This record gives sequence, C-alpha cells and structure tokens, in this order.
Amino acid sequence: MAAVRKAVPLRLVGLASLRAVSTSTMGALPKQVKIVEVGPRDGLQNEKNIVPTPVKVKLIHMLSEAGLPVIEATSFVSPKWVPQMADHAEVLKSIQRFPGISYPVLTPNLRGFQTAVASGAREVSIFGAASELFTKKNINCSIEESFQHFDSILKAAQADGILVRGYVSCVLGCPYEGKISPAKVAEVAKKMYSMGCYEISLGDTIGVGTPGAMKDMLSAVMQEIPVAALAVHCHDTYGQALANTLVALQMGVSVVDSSVAGLGGCPYARGASGNLATEDLVYMLAGLGIHTGVNLQKLLEAGTFICQALNRKTSSKVAQATCKL
Repeated sequence: MAAVRKAVPLRLVGLASLRAVSTSTMGALPKQVKIVEVGPRDGLQNEKNIVPTPVKVKLIHMLSEAGLPVIEATSFVSPKWVPQMADHAEVLKSIQRFPGISYPVLTPNLRGFQTAVASGAREVSIFGAASELFTKKNINCSIEESFQHFDSILKAAQADGILVRGYVSCVLGCPYEGKISPAKVAEVAKKMYSMGCYEISLGDTIGVGTPGAMKDMLSAVMQEIPVAALAVHCHDTYGQALANTLVALQMGVSVVDSSVAGLGGCPYARGASGNLATEDLVYMLAGLGIHTGVNLQKLLEAGTFICQALNRKTSSKVAQATCKL
C-alpha cells in the first residue's frame, strides 16, 4: 500500500522549488549586476515623432534618480539618418550629471566622436555586427572596413582618455543571413576587445535567440574574452529576453543592457516588440537576491512618464501588472 503523504500548501511548494533551483541547477549567479540603461538612445531613436529635448532630458534625470549606474544618453549620428537624435549635443549639455553615474553616447565615426567629446562626452560606444550583410545595410561597409573606422575612434579616445564600449549586434541571428555562428561572434568580439574596447555588449538584435543558443554563443566568446568584460543586450521579439539574460548570468556575465518600458527594438525585426524592459529585469534580479542599486518604484515612474509623452503603452510586464494592482 502506498504511503499517504501530507498535503503541502501550494505556496510552500513554490518556495521549495525555487530553493531547489537556486541551489542545484543554477550556476553561480553574480552578487551584483550593472544595468546599462539604453532607453534614451536605443529606446527612442526609431520613434517616428520627434521627442522634445526637455522630455529626453527629464527622462534621463528620472532614470538617474532611480539609481541606474549607466544611462546611454544619446547618439552622435548624422541627423540625416536618425532625425530623432539631431539634438544630441543639446541633450548632453543639458543633463544634470549625478555622482557615480556614467552617461555614454553612441559615436559611429570619428566626426561623431569629436563632436561628442566637444559636447562633454566622457564615454562613447561603437557599433559593430557579427553579420556581413547587416553591417553593409546598417553602416554601409564590410565588417573589416568597420574595424578601420573603429580604429580611428579608439586611437582618438585613447589620446583623450575616453572610455570606449563596443556593441556587437546580430549575435544570435540576422534578418538577412539568418543564424550566425558563435565562432563569428567570438571573432568580431575578440577584435573589438583587442582594439581597446573595455567592454563588449553582445546583442540579440532581432530577438530570435533562445537559452540554448545564448549558452553556445557565450561559450565561444568566453574562450576569447574575459567574462568580466562582457555584457548582454537582449531583445524580446520572441519573449525570450529574460530567459536568455538568466542564462548569461548563470555563465558569469554581470552587465546587462535594458530599456525602460521596453522601448526600442530593431526596425529590421519582423514583429519586434522592443528591448528587454528594465523594470522586468530589476524585478527578476531582486527576486534572485542580486543587487542592482535601482529603485523599482522610481524606475516605474520614469517608464510611466516616457510612455505618456510618447502616447503609448508600456511593454514592461511588471509595469502592466503593478498598474492593474
């Protein structure tokens, strides 16, 4: 006769399961995660209606007050190609810089870099890709030619004492080439790191990645670059952003890019629903006991502010849930 087991409340079963997962199947999670907030740049750059400069500045201030350690402020690209970022210099000169917070800007070429530094930039980012076709479509050159552009920026940055962060896009898939090999991602990332980028952000640009693909890609890259110099940048097109980020955390990555309210997303991705929402990331990390220094309530207020300014609904699940409550 089978033994009769005492019923256990469902709530306790859930807690027991969480403990089992955290102690047995999970890798060693980082105690602290640096969140790189990309909403003011990546989140807004493809908005069709021009966002007023004061709105951008207020958003950055609200994100600063929420305690985000890195806030990508704007992009020094040609207004011809990205009209939304035409006020880059004004934005950078207008923001109040909070102690201990970095405000990097994207600089696609040497001219953009020089204008950014003249406007007060102390850290910049350069944007590459692991896909030849995407690189050609996005910045009108080959991957090898893009390295030549980066080299001039990195040399100038070194001379000026400016930190440079490198983005590698399409690390888990490309809208033109399809699947991208982990070896190719590792090759491009290694090159950018060896050229002088202090940190490499690996971007699932069209959000097609899965945890298995993320693990394979990171395994290849980590053979070439120290994990301490890596970040992940996940898009949520297929609803995999948090899952992919968790895999990266389990593998030792402790820097994660995200966008308030889930704003942004690649314009080339069919059905793209934007970046990983910072609110959802903070909620998950808090639940894992990982320190971020971010005040979730103030972050939610920043998300509400920008969504009202854009006249759109938030893509953050946490914001949606707390609003209903």
